[in-house]
Amino acid sequence: MTMQSTPEPERATQDQGTQIPIQDEASEAKQEGAAQQGGAAQQGGATSEAADAASDAVAEAEEVLEGQAEEAPTNDELVEKAQAEAKDWQDKYLRLHAEWDTYRRRTAEQREQERLRAGEKLVEKLLPVIDDFERTIDYAEKNGEAGLIDGVKAVHSKFVNVLETGGVQVIDPAGQAFDALECQAVATVDDASVPDETVHEVYQKGYKMGTKVLRAAMVTVTTGGPKRPKPESEDE
Repeated sequence: MTMQSTPEPERATQDQGTQIPIQDEASEAKQEGAAQQGGAAQQGGATSEAADAASDAVAEAEEVLEGQAEEAPTNDELVEKAQAEAKDWQDKYLRLHAEWDTYRRRTAEQREQERLRAGEKLVEKLLPVIDDFERTIDYAEKNGEAGLIDGVKAVHSKFVNVLETGGVQVIDPAGQAFDALECQAVATVDDASVPDETVHEVYQKGYKMGTKVLRAAMVTVTTGGPKRPKPESEDE
């Protein structure tokens, strides 16, 4: 006796009369298993890629750390760098200190020069007064005015002392070697008894403050005598 095959159940749709076959549970299970296997395969591939990326990142980090370790300076290098910086700052300080000393000295010299120049004009105006005093004394001595001469001499001496206290020096080179920087020769006198170019007579005294000559002395100079010996400093 032959068995008839059982037909698959069919379900009709509501609107149409077509029949839709209904799959059995075994078929559905097979499909679900295949889907799960595909998903697992995809998940395994993603995990492998993530692991490779992590491994690459770790390798790069290790390379960076190794490079930094190689570039890090040693203690000797740090000490040498610190000493070089300290020496540089010391040199800057010494240069600044030297510049300050130069500026301070130059400023002091300028103030001193300004002080001297301030007194120079006053002294130059007073010099003719001294000349008048000296002419008066000379006239009194030659004409027997003994009473007058003593008073004038006292005033003259006091006046000159005040100027000398203020830094004025009198240039009175009678009998000395002629110095063109401090004297002005107005005439020559023949005199073989003294060395050549000796100041014979001072017509008018000169004056100076420090190294500046306010007025050169007017003098006569001898000629015809022996040559004046050179100073010892020049021979050396």
